[in-house]
Amino acid sequence: MPTPSPALATGPASATGSRWPVALCWLAVALDGFDLVVLGAVIPTLIGTGDLGFTPSSATTAATLGLVGVGIGAVAIGPLTDRFGRRRSLIGCVTWFSLLTLAVPLAQDVTQFTVLRFLAGLGLGACLPTALAFMSEHATSERRSSAVTRTMTGYHVGAVLTALLALWLVDDHGWQSMFVVGGIVGLLTVPLMWAKLPESTAYLRAVEARGSGEAPVSRSSEVVRGPFLRVSIGLWVASFCGLLLVYGLNTWLPTIMGEAGYSIEGGIGLLLALNVGAVIGLLVAGGVSDARGNKPTALLWFALAAVFLALLSIKLESTALVYVAVLLAGIFVFSAQVLVYAFVGHLYPPEIRGTALGMAAGVGRVGAIVGPSLGGALVTAGIAYPWGFYAFAVTAVLAVGALATVPAKMRDTVSV
Repeated sequence: MPTPSPALATGPASATGSRWPVALCWLAVALDGFDLVVLGAVIPTLIGTGDLGFTPSSATTAATLGLVGVGIGAVAIGPLTDRFGRRRSLIGCVTWFSLLTLAVPLAQDVTQFTVLRFLAGLGLGACLPTALAFMSEHATSERRSSAVTRTMTGYHVGAVLTALLALWLVDDHGWQSMFVVGGIVGLLTVPLMWAKLPESTAYLRAVEARGSGEAPVSRSSEVVRGPFLRVSIGLWVASFCGLLLVYGLNTWLPTIMGEAGYSIEGGIGLLLALNVGAVIGLLVAGGVSDARGNKPTALLWFALAAVFLALLSIKLESTALVYVAVLLAGIFVFSAQVLVYAFVGHLYPPEIRGTALGMAAGVGRVGAIVGPSLGGALVTAGIAYPWGFYAFAVTAVLAVGALATVPAKMRDTVSV
């Protein structure tokens, strides 16, 4: 297939020296962060009111199938973004999930709600690896971890703003208002991205290197060939564990803390604290990783995540201490997961970087499915507090073991 025309491939300006890629990729990831929290924010209301026929079991199904769509989208987008470019792929993803998110309030029953969430998930899953591939290529090799972690602050700023929005909107305007706002903001972003987002220069160089005007052809199998096999397996397991923690906590934390005796409003406040911690952790983790190395930083972060998750199982009478404990858990849980993405960007060459990020995110999304499913099963059984936190702590320990098998760097550059 011929490569796209220069106007479509590169956009209005080169990525080199431009701040637009940083701002627009951050904004795209922030829109993705909306999805991280929105179900956790509205599930207590949907279950409490029984609106659309929701029960704890059907809420778990909706969350699970939505994340199946996210996983499919993440895996499918990798070869496409490596072939057709980061720019058009990212714009298409944002357009798709914004339209489907805006359609969610039109659902008449649980089935329609779930189908719309699944379809929106296809675009949401594809958005994140595309944006991170762009930013990994936009940064210098010495600051690649910081570029990825700073971009991912958008994910959690979006989550924080969504939690704040939920405190204001859900009670007074209904759960539907959350999806209306998310969809409209996404659609307003699309024209700006079309006007200002250039193509990745690394992608354009890869096209040029292939010669004859051919775009690079990438297959998922290329990330498990030769020395990449051991690297990919270790990173996939860590990504699975990391996203299990991220989505399990964000989906069920308000409900689990409600079982511990806190109010629903208090649970949403703790969700906010969790994601504020995530932003703090990301700002710190990237700099530490660039200075000390990605592997030792990721190992330390997952180990500390395990410790603080286990500590959440202890009932604290002081509200301030509860918020501090949740904040600390957020600092290490979420940035540990993003360090896995930074590791992917560091170890794979540009020709398969989009595919590698998509595969890591896609396999990780299986963990994102298991996390809410595990939390939902524990909630349904009435044992989510404290056993949910024990299960999450063990998951973080498994991530430490998986990352221990991954080399800190590839000794030789492998051409694909």
